[in-house]
Amino acid sequence: MSRYRRTFLAAAGAVAVAGCAVPRADPTVTDDRDSTADRDGSGRTETTIGFAGDTMVGRELNRQYGRSDVDPAAIWGDLHPRLESLDGVCCNLECCLSTRGEPAPGRTYHFRGDPEWAVPALSAGNVRFASLANNHAMDFGSVALTDTIDALTEAGIAVAGAGETPAAARAPTTFSVGDVDVAVVSFADRYVGYAVTDDGPGIAHIAPDPSDAETRRVVGDAIERAKATDPDLLVASVHLGPNWVERPSERLVAFNHWLVDRGVDLVHGHSAHVVQGIERYGDGVVLHDTGDFVDDFGVKGDLRNDRSYLFEVTLEDGDLREIRLVPIGIDDGVSRASEEAAAWLRETMRARSAPFETTYERDGGGLVVPL
Repeated sequence: MSRYRRTFLAAAGAVAVAGCAVPRADPTVTDDRDSTADRDGSGRTETTIGFAGDTMVGRELNRQYGRSDVDPAAIWGDLHPRLESLDGVCCNLECCLSTRGEPAPGRTYHFRGDPEWAVPALSAGNVRFASLANNHAMDFGSVALTDTIDALTEAGIAVAGAGETPAAARAPTTFSVGDVDVAVVSFADRYVGYAVTDDGPGIAHIAPDPSDAETRRVVGDAIERAKATDPDLLVASVHLGPNWVERPSERLVAFNHWLVDRGVDLVHGHSAHVVQGIERYGDGVVLHDTGDFVDDFGVKGDLRNDRSYLFEVTLEDGDLREIRLVPIGIDDGVSRASEEAAAWLRETMRARSAPFETTYERDGGGLVVPL
């Protein structure tokens, strides 16, 4: 295990981690994907979008991948070809990208990546959208948040969930991936100290409670604005709930259902740092939490936040068709999960999805959910 993972991200303190082997790639998962291809001569087209969890390209990763002799794309390891094969990737950016600003007072952890390498790394990972509604976007103040938005926008990466005004932070973003027009709204329930106000920039903060009048107004308005763009895929990318929990609370499940009831096609959940279950609800799909994607965090005991999935959502002629779960390992970068880690992830995902009656088919080292 790399020395960079030996700082455990928890208020309880540090946990030393050592002796971990580099995960061995699963040879049963292939990369020979032909996106937007007319595979059966029917004239139908396919678009596949990867949805990833918390993506933290800062702190010690700056030292590892920010050197002049290191290709920023190296952070994706042997997963890089897989990412390139997709039509695009959407993630939660769990840090700011700036060299300016001061650490926010009263916070235990501050995440900041140097945009000189971090933005090329995200681009190399085929990232087309990054949610900024989370509890680390403002770790170095408003100037760093503004730098983050500017750097991503200049690189052609769409953003949502933060801005200089409440209207800007809550506004949906739109972009095209393959043959699919995507609209995304993005909100977080933490941390309230980073909430956008009429007096200053910040994140789109809400209470994830459909009975709350302000939530219904703010989120409902954002969804209606997104629907007005007539997208093929309407996504809610939401940073909700506490860290280190294996299943969403009844309150969060109810809120995610409300999002689908309002017209969201796919709920892209993140915050827990561990994968949670997938649920088919109504006319939509809920990824209750997509876990971690890349970071320099330590490993939280049996929760194994160093094991996660890349959730590949395939649409056929704009309609959801399947979700393919590609197992990954995280160690200051991303790699294909080892056979042992992939088996653990399959068992874990099936167990965490059981309350939602979601069934999976085996797909090499991973899983697939037909829709």
